[in-house]
Amino acid sequence: MLILVTGGSASGKSAYAESLCLGVSPRVYLACMQPFGAEGAKRIERHRAMRKDKGFLTVERYTDLAKLSLPPCRCVLLEDIGNLAANEMFSEEPPRDPFDAVINGAEALLKQCERVVVVTDEIGGDGTDYDPAVTAYLAALGALNRALSVRADAVIEVVAGIPIPLKGELPE
Repeated sequence: MLILVTGGSASGKSAYAESLCLGVSPRVYLACMQPFGAEGAKRIERHRAMRKDKGFLTVERYTDLAKLSLPPCRCVLLEDIGNLAANEMFSEEPPRDPFDAVINGAEALLKQCERVVVVTDEIGGDGTDYDPAVTAYLAALGALNRALSVRADAVIEVVAGIPIPLKGELPE
């Protein structure tokens, strides 16, 4: 089962996604954010504190999820598609389309676990003009979100901490 959890910045999507994993063991937290700078380290530490004592085994992987072999688990929480897409897109020069790498990685996770919960971001709806690299990233993330939502059994948007089902039922 693939569950896509989306929402804006600080909407509560990560906490909600974690809650979807708590009843399923063993569970893995797949962290994709590379620790760049003080702000990145602070954000990573906040997420570590959120899941402390919740029984997650943390695996850090920044690219190439298709080749990742997870430890035995029934549930994996992928945090998050925005970071994974950026890592795939900008890990080489010139930037490359992250679509196949991310989709193939998600499919590989589904072969290893019965429940895959994926967190993604709703960005780019502000109408602002960005430089070409950011515009390309926003387009890539939008394409990934659309493809994952088609594949997903459930798509949940979290707004102000409230989960709203967009596709399927709210999972237990």
